[in-house]
Amino acid sequence: MNWCCIWMASGGHPAWFVLRNLVSSTKLDMGWEAHTSGAVAPVLQPWSEGKKHGGPLDVASPSLYVFWHCATRTKGLCRCAEHQEQARHLLLVDRTEVVRSSLHPVFSKVFTLDYYFEEAQKLRFEVYDTHGPSNLGCQDDDFLGGMECTLGQIVAQKKMTRALLLKFGRNAGKSTITVIAEDISGNNGYVELSFRAQKLDDKDLFSKSDPFLELYRVNDDQSEQLVYRTEVVKNNLSPAWEPFKVTLSSLCSGQETRPLKAQWDCVNAKYKQKKRHYKNSGVVILADLKFYRVYSFLDYIMGGCQIHFTVAIDFTASNGDPRNSCSLHYINPFQPNEYLQALVAVGEICQDYDSDKRFSALGFGARIPPKYEVSHDFAINFNPEDDECEGIQGVVEAYQNCLPRVQLYGPTNVAPIISKVARMAAAEEHTGEASQYYILLVLTDGVVTDMADTREAIVRASHLPMSIIIVGVGNADFTDMQTLDGDDGVLRSPRGEPALRDIVQFVPFRELKSASPAALAKCVLAEVPRQVVEYYSHKELPPRGISTHTHEACPQRLGQLGVQPVSVSSTLEVP
Repeated sequence: MNWCCIWMASGGHPAWFVLRNLVSSTKLDMGWEAHTSGAVAPVLQPWSEGKKHGGPLDVASPSLYVFWHCATRTKGLCRCAEHQEQARHLLLVDRTEVVRSSLHPVFSKVFTLDYYFEEAQKLRFEVYDTHGPSNLGCQDDDFLGGMECTLGQIVAQKKMTRALLLKFGRNAGKSTITVIAEDISGNNGYVELSFRAQKLDDKDLFSKSDPFLELYRVNDDQSEQLVYRTEVVKNNLSPAWEPFKVTLSSLCSGQETRPLKAQWDCVNAKYKQKKRHYKNSGVVILADLKFYRVYSFLDYIMGGCQIHFTVAIDFTASNGDPRNSCSLHYINPFQPNEYLQALVAVGEICQDYDSDKRFSALGFGARIPPKYEVSHDFAINFNPEDDECEGIQGVVEAYQNCLPRVQLYGPTNVAPIISKVARMAAAEEHTGEASQYYILLVLTDGVVTDMADTREAIVRASHLPMSIIIVGVGNADFTDMQTLDGDDGVLRSPRGEPALRDIVQFVPFRELKSASPAALAKCVLAEVPRQVVEYYSHKELPPRGISTHTHEACPQRLGQLGVQPVSVSSTLEVP
């Protein structure tokens, strides 16, 4: 889970993830801004409907209401009389302040929201011309326009502008609302420290000292808090301790300019009093310091990383004749089959993170026209030059149109499609940027036939910007498919090579058959954010647009370090 905060364009930075809003041409910083474009009269004209007072030249005093759709996580309550009929559908998050007499309002209110990649978190924004006290509901106010979107769409675009709509989908003049999102979930970096010492005092009678080192942070009240204690090095006056890692939150509460203190209490008070030239009882050396920034999934998405979604559908004969109502491919006009349910549930989440909304749709295990030869890698739109469909609905239509044109056959070989998507991911890898990550959704009614080749293909794909989701439809025994999911151990190729990352998530559809589509999407997509971060972290690729400059490091102030790993050597005297 990440935190998302919504604010209205002015004001300070809250603590989690910021969303700003603007109405009608105004900017919001997930915060919000709103403004109108165009002359006063034409802009206000559609807003004047239902006014109880005021003339045509009255200037609106807008306020913005933010709602969750009820299926979305929320702790709010709907208290707006205007939505009595919608009350069971919308839950109020909060409202902004009223900006008096303004057609270009900038709201200072900030909202903090939880963000979940695997959920379609639907939001609704409504703007009202407020007449009464701002602490009352909107039942006496004039509706100026509204807009709906998902939190994922805002996150993927960072800044999103939409037209405000009146009832029945009519445009509210030229009014627009702009939403800007920022991730404020905190600093997830860490440092790796290596210490050694020289010429420490010998404190033991019959052997040398057994030194250890303690690292403290200095709090705001100048008190000291222990962060780390090293191991003890036996009988050594010039010890070198093992390198250790400490998170920035532990080391400095995420404040990179907080001073640090490395100490080993080896001052001999008697020596200091009796010896005029006494300096210390040894020297501690910070041999190496490396600063690592750990980026989040939101960092990569908001940096412009696109999610390329591909679906692969099983057209083997074991699904049954599509014309028969018992077939897993049967098209029921009143109830989508399991293939369609899984496709839509997952696809509707992924589409928010793909700017062109075009998705590859492939099939395997069928005899296809014109020669009706078996294919384990064909475009279900029958365009081998362009297997992409327009939106998830385009994929659904291509699937439905494909069924009567192919002959279901077999076997269930999925390695060819995994390899095909892997080739696209490999081309992306060579760009050296975190610009596109591939998700392959495989829908199948049985255990794969080419298990050895599939394992080999998955192990190779684990080195690429790619994740694989397998949904088993029907009532087959999917026990063997669990081996592809690395949850119970590292997947290995037939040659014994281990997968670099766990990139496969397998889910039998029947276990979630009675659940909502949102529950299915949440189950199969929950691991994707971790997989994305693991891949780019392994490749040491930062989000796009983030500088990787390295700065000279000061051994006492962590904030002087650069974003990339930095090594420094410095001598610290132990008091």
